Amino acid sequence: MNTPFWLTEASAPAESRTLDQVDVAVIGAGITGCACALALARAGLRVRVHDARGIAEGASGRNGGFALRGGAARYDVARETYGEDSARELWQRTESALDRLESLAGDAFRRTGSLRLAADPEELVEIRAEYEALRDDGFVAEWRDEVPHLRPHFYGAIFHPGDGSLQPARFVRHLATLAAKEGVEFRERQRVPSLDALDAEQTVIATDGSGRGLLPELDDALWPARGQVIATAPLAERLFDCPHYARNGFDYWQQLRDGRIVLGGFRDFSILTEMTDDETMTAPIQEALDAFLVELLGELPEVTHRWAGIFGLTQDLLPLVGRVPAHDGVWIAAGYSGHGQVLGLLCGELIAGAVAGRPDPLLDLFSPARLLVMPRSGDPETL
Repeated sequence: MNTPFWLTEASAPAESRTLDQVDVAVIGAGITGCACALALARAGLRVRVHDARGIAEGASGRNGGFALRGGAARYDVARETYGEDSARELWQRTESALDRLESLAGDAFRRTGSLRLAADPEELVEIRAEYEALRDDGFVAEWRDEVPHLRPHFYGAIFHPGDGSLQPARFVRHLATLAAKEGVEFRERQRVPSLDALDAEQTVIATDGSGRGLLPELDDALWPARGQVIATAPLAERLFDCPHYARNGFDYWQQLRDGRIVLGGFRDFSILTEMTDDETMTAPIQEALDAFLVELLGELPEVTHRWAGIFGLTQDLLPLVGRVPAHDGVWIAAGYSGHGQVLGLLCGELIAGAVAGRPDPLLDLFSPARLLVMPRSGDPETL
């Protein structure tokens, strides 16, 4: 019951070689870590990936399986916050990353589109502003005044035709297999106690909201948050053709090929307890998920899987991607604020390019220096 549905699928282990020496050590065998390792290996570098658990067993295998364009901030808000050019560039780059994900994922990905729903009149105004901003900048989006297939009532929606549904664990395991074929070594179920324990010239931290304790300043800039998800037994009726999400992403659900419903969210029902790196499920959130299932379906179907996962939030809802200031050879790619599928692939490739000496201009937007408060000389952690 506590195992994520995505991780119940049988898979062959990534058969990797043992390397005596590596150029880059990557911490985290999720989407970001595996994408980074694959790109580095293809650039001719020797790479070892470390994970305290197994491949895809962290946040990359514990989410709702959405593959969406854009970032965590609404597009109109992103234009106001990051600037019009930066917001447009980020959205365009996630579109390209989603195309790349599709080419890599095979049957782990379905291009279904997605529905961003308005749960109340206030949210309707918000997503209408987002829709207008997207259309003004030339991005494809469709407005829906009515969503009659849904109960409870929703006030309207944006349909994003390019988005999709992902079996995330299958996708990440495929990335790991490709990386292993390129010579990457994987060390699973071996926690990295400190960065000093790694024998590599360059280190990439790719743990999203996990990995606390590796660097104190990262602990202050990356806030762990718990997402709880459930999956039902397969339903006979096809009710939802694509991923749905409402209340600014606090509620999200989709129906898989086999008919089961995957539903997550409601973190705001107990927001203080959900700002944690503890993967334990809680009664208030699980009860809210069950209650919403009844609203959606008219009854509570059999729930076969319940799980929790930890993701990373940042203050401005942009990831931290780039070199960690004051730490030679240490890089970070994390903090996707709940949008880690497509951003994780994009940022894994971006950080690999930077490590290999090919920095991308988009990294200026993601620079870790904007949020990190560095320890002062003489503080205990610098001694």
